[in-house]
This record gives sequence, C-alpha cells and structure tokens, in this order.
Amino acid sequence: MRVFLTCLLLFCSVFAEGQSLADLERQLDSLLNKQQKSEVVASLSYGNNPAYGAKTVNLEQPIVMKAYLSPSLTWYHKSGLTAGASGYYLFDTDKNHWFEWDFTAGYDYTKKRNFLTGISYTRYLFADSTDVPATPINNEIFSYFYYRKWWLHMGISLDFGWGSYTSGTRRLKEHVTGSDFNLIATVRHPFIFDGLLFSDDALLLQPSLSLTTGTANYYSQLSAFRYMGRSPKLKPNKGRPGKVLSYEDHTGFEPRAIDCTINASYLFHQFTFSPSFTVFKPLTGPELQLMGYFTARLSYSF
Repeated sequence: MRVFLTCLLLFCSVFAEGQSLADLERQLDSLLNKQQKSEVVASLSYGNNPAYGAKTVNLEQPIVMKAYLSPSLTWYHKSGLTAGASGYYLFDTDKNHWFEWDFTAGYDYTKKRNFLTGISYTRYLFADSTDVPATPINNEIFSYFYYRKWWLHMGISLDFGWGSYTSGTRRLKEHVTGSDFNLIATVRHPFIFDGLLFSDDALLLQPSLSLTTGTANYYSQLSAFRYMGRSPKLKPNKGRPGKVLSYEDHTGFEPRAIDCTINASYLFHQFTFSPSFTVFKPLTGPELQLMGYFTARLSYSF
C-alpha cells in the first residue's frame, strides 16, 4: 500500500515544471489573437516531490514530501517547432540536489481554429540521487489531438515511454529494460477575461476533466503519470555471480485514474503566472480516495 501511495504522490508533482500541451497551446494562441512570432520562454516552477530517502522503496519509512525548484528554457518557433530543457533541484537531500534533467523537442500545429495537434520527444537524465529510485523509462513520445469547434473541447493524448538501465558491480549486475503506454481522454473549456487590472492584461481559466488508461510498470516522469502509482511485479532471473540479472515488470492496460484540473494563467506584458490545481481519484490499487495537488510557475517570454 505504501509503495502505491508513494508512487501516486510522486506523479502528482511532475507537471509543476509546465502546463503541458505546448503551454496550453501558447496560452490559447495568445488569447485567440493567433500570434505568429517566434519566442523564447524562461520559467521557474515550484513543487513538492515525494522522497524515498533511499534509491529503493523502504516500506518502513514514512512518505516525505520535499520541495523542489525547476528552471526551464523553451524555444517556440512560429512554424510550430519547439525545443527546451529543464532541471529539477531537490531541497533537503544528501546527494545530488540536481536529480533530473529533461530535454524536449517537438512540433505543435495550432494554425486551425477548430483543431490542434502536436507531438514531442523527451529525453530524461536522472542523477544518482538518494531520494529517487533508478528507472528504465528515460525516453518519452507524447502526442495529442484536440477538436475545439464545440463549446467543450474534446481531446485525446498518447504517451509512450521506454528505456533501460544497468546497475550493480562487475560481478553482479542488474539490467532492466521496459516500457509504459497510456491514453488520456480529456474534455475542457477555456474562459478568457481581459482588462482585469490593466488595459493589457488577461486571465485564462481552463477547467478540464480527464480519464487516463494504460499500463503502470515503472517509476517514471511520463506526462501520463503525473498522479498515478504502480504496483511493481519484479521477477528476477537468478544467476551465478557475474551474470546479468534481468527483471520483468508488467501491469495490464486498464483505467488508472480520473482527474479534474483547473489551469489558470495570468498574462501581463511578457510575464505569465500559471497556478494549477488538480483533484483526482485513482481507479486501481489500494488507495482509492480523492487526492489533490497544487503547482505554480512564473514565466518570462522574449
């Protein structure tokens, strides 16, 4: 139960680094003005990350939430191409405060008012941290499609992660290779309020309801796993010293969680403040009660 809850809380904090979907389609196409320009966005996010206190899960230890900061730099080209990098700095840890680096490249098509789509690839680099367990999931492909002609915008996203890692000594090694795949169905509607405090400011509120279905085999930072947990089923193939040990870890493709999120963005000149609050209910595992989390980000575009 503690393993499930720990992983569940872990993915609550993943989206603090960004609002995803190309930053809410570049703040809903710069509040529907369809800006056609290239820009660079520098951001600083804050969140809480569940810390294991070890490189493996210890069921005897309580779950500890540790604060982290995540700076990022993203380039958006007017053609739709994007590229960015972000890091995660974990407070109150004994080793490697910078426990993760992400590098992303993608393309977002937002030129049509009635629909939008995009795809991105992210490479995850994890440091040897005392609070983050090793994971084979270090690559991700994320794609989405939204139809927004109706009052309710209907969307579907596909999220696939894969990779491998090897750890241990020369005489005894552990080699893990694995993947996870998830599908997210979403309905949402944006509300825009301009001229709130100044003549050139605006507020974007976008509530959404999502259902995530898929596998949950490994610790990862996949976009689909911002709040989900997993129950590992490790099956070691034991061998003599010096022989590589392989592990398999599989769960079924099934509904994982349903969530309700309110994304808010306050835009003033080149600054954007983006808080977000999510309430979600897991559909699998021992912890099925409602949970919630809050994230925030400050951005500057130039």
